[in-house]
Amino acid sequence: MYATAAVMPGKGSLFELREVVLDEPRPDEVVVRVVASGICHTDLIVRDQWYPPEPPVVLGHEGAGVVERVGSDVASVRPGDRVAMSFAFCRGCRNCLLGRPAYCTDFFPRNFGGRRADGSATVRASDGSEINANFFGQSSFSTYVLAAEHTVVPLPNDLPLELAAPLGCGVQTGAGAVLNSLAPPAGGSIVVFGVGTVGLSAIMAADVAHCDPVIAVDLVPKRLALAAELGATHTFNGTTGGLAERIMEIAGGGIDFAVETTASPAVLRTAVDSLAFGGTCGVIGAAPIGTEVSLDMSALLFDRSVRGIVEGGSVPRLFIPRLIDLHRRGRFPFDRLIRTYPFEEINRAAEDSEKGVTVKPVVLM
Repeated sequence: MYATAAVMPGKGSLFELREVVLDEPRPDEVVVRVVASGICHTDLIVRDQWYPPEPPVVLGHEGAGVVERVGSDVASVRPGDRVAMSFAFCRGCRNCLLGRPAYCTDFFPRNFGGRRADGSATVRASDGSEINANFFGQSSFSTYVLAAEHTVVPLPNDLPLELAAPLGCGVQTGAGAVLNSLAPPAGGSIVVFGVGTVGLSAIMAADVAHCDPVIAVDLVPKRLALAAELGATHTFNGTTGGLAERIMEIAGGGIDFAVETTASPAVLRTAVDSLAFGGTCGVIGAAPIGTEVSLDMSALLFDRSVRGIVEGGSVPRLFIPRLIDLHRRGRFPFDRLIRTYPFEEINRAAEDSEKGVTVKPVVLM
């Protein structure tokens, strides 16, 4: 099957729309006609080669569309079904069997390997040469994709696909960090450092969880204003002096939960320093491999903890429907983060995201 894909030809390059050829679906795979795909920070750091796969590569991992074909063993979806696509996992390791697929022991090669688990390519150039793809099991910067059955999430027919797309990663990552991983009790205090898509989703989830106070920290005034509209009780510019002390004062001696989305070692240190005894900092931001941080070990002795969180600790087929239900009830208005762009303007969409012009760009195929 032929498709038009946004191919990244080299490190840090612009995306180029090219004709590509998809491999035939295997028994456990589906072909999805992509209608919308979010652009995530992870796409951009892979573009800049903080992480693999190497170029040429088709990225994109927040796709939503319509099933076109299914493999012979596929039972959960059929042609015509509307689906969102999320991350890949092995389904057989201990963590997968415990219902923790975001911590699959094979997560990195299955999502960043550029190939199927057996090393085979899913996408080729028109001249037959192989192109890295299968990014997060999908590579949704393409009009058609191959995806494993377990990575697609059936959607209700009345949900616009441009809204569904960001649920596959950015939105579920931020919301899941709060609702799944940190699970604060009602009245628990929380601070979110960095209020892009992930951070604003965490702010909305903290409001769902009835946290108080809910503190937002960012460098972009527009984002801080939106955070206040979406549930933050207090906002701070990240350059504020004595920020950890200010946060501790608002929270009555220290914050119960911190969410760090920026991947900045200095910000992570501030987040940990703002914790109350027994407080937890969830680390979401993806830093370059090998990035180190300095923490006060004596502070950690008082039951403070730091934990990494991937994909919000979510089981997508369970958590994405929950977020859709919360949205329908007016409790999780993530639609306010989204701005759509034509597929042909994917580079402008990426630039707007990096400059803070748009919180969540979604390209429409």
